[in-house]
Amino acid sequence: MSEFATTNHYGTETDTRENISRRRTAGTIWRYVFYLSTSIAVMALVILILNIISGAFGYVAVKNTIEPETLSERGAPLTELSSEELIAILEANVSTGLLRRLNFEEPLAERSLDDLVELVRIRVVNPQIEETWNLFPSIFNRREIDEWMNTKAEPGTRLEFRVWLTARFIVSPQNPDPQFAGVRTAILGSLWMILITIVFAFPLGVGAAIYLEEYARDTFVNRIIRVNIYNLSGVPSIIYGLLGLAFFVRIMGPITSGAVFGASATTDPTGRTVLSAGLTLGLLILPIIIISSQEAIRAVPQSLRESSYGLGGTKWQTIWHHVIPASFDRILTGAILAVSRATGDTATLILTGAATVIFIDPRSLFTQFTALPIQIYQWSARPQGAFRNVAAAAIIVLLVLLLTMNAFAIIMRDRIRKRRLM
Repeated sequence: MSEFATTNHYGTETDTRENISRRRTAGTIWRYVFYLSTSIAVMALVILILNIISGAFGYVAVKNTIEPETLSERGAPLTELSSEELIAILEANVSTGLLRRLNFEEPLAERSLDDLVELVRIRVVNPQIEETWNLFPSIFNRREIDEWMNTKAEPGTRLEFRVWLTARFIVSPQNPDPQFAGVRTAILGSLWMILITIVFAFPLGVGAAIYLEEYARDTFVNRIIRVNIYNLSGVPSIIYGLLGLAFFVRIMGPITSGAVFGASATTDPTGRTVLSAGLTLGLLILPIIIISSQEAIRAVPQSLRESSYGLGGTKWQTIWHHVIPASFDRILTGAILAVSRATGDTATLILTGAATVIFIDPRSLFTQFTALPIQIYQWSARPQGAFRNVAAAAIIVLLVLLLTMNAFAIIMRDRIRKRRLM
């Protein structure tokens, strides 16, 4: 070997080995940093999910206002009473106004036995929650719960394990009593808003992306437009809420309330409707859809366009038959992320008039509404502990709704991709 160190393009052999060693060391450090950050993120997510699940289950201390066995002469449970006996109990124990309203909604004589039992339990037995415990305290602190029942509970209080997330919770409307509250109205309101948001924002966003990528020239004005679209994607949602309040609710109130069409079904004619909320959320996710669609269209190889032009295709034929099909799966991916952001937004809905207490399901574009994020926020702010259990159950419903929509969109995206590759 020569006494002189060999040299190459990167320096001496010793320098090369030192550079490789430093790079390997740096790579190892960053790999462990990645593992650590990923582990922390996963642990935080697991803790969050466990905390939510813990709130949806647990023991409840309940005391009936009237014991059900005292309502019948023979002291039978409510489930063993006939429809005539249950109706007689309701007529004897509820006010005339409430009885009239119940008959207006559906005559008592035409209701099922299970429905009558539930009415008697809610309106007459009227159980009151004295204390609640989440799932983990119910499992690991049972001795403290028994001590509370022996020392602080009122006579007649019973301890029962409550599952707050039930089928009745999903199909029931909102109720001021947490035991009978449901999320049906909030789910329907969320679905209405999501539908309006997608119909408004998706075609407009994809169309804008096609124009900016395929038709717009590289001029000063177009560069300003692109920069502002990127800036708008980072604007806080409350700013969009103020925009929706000023434009869709106040300026376009006669249209968004349905008054122009003679179809207003809301008690507030100022435009605080599900249509205003859906359009505002559409503006919120529009920059995200435009940016993601631009990136998807830009990723299509230029050779595909040139091949279409070589076969005599026009610019629009090339875009419609080649560019869009080749990028549509990636466009859907961006739209999925954007709609997920809109589904969980709260500030925008508050400013555009989402009701915190509403008992009527949305039946058109022009009705008042609420949504799952608003319902969760309202229940979480209540001082009663039981409402926090109800809020935890509603959070699980919202997560399942989001996962279901995302799964459906991902399945459709994969089918489109496979059909394109065939």
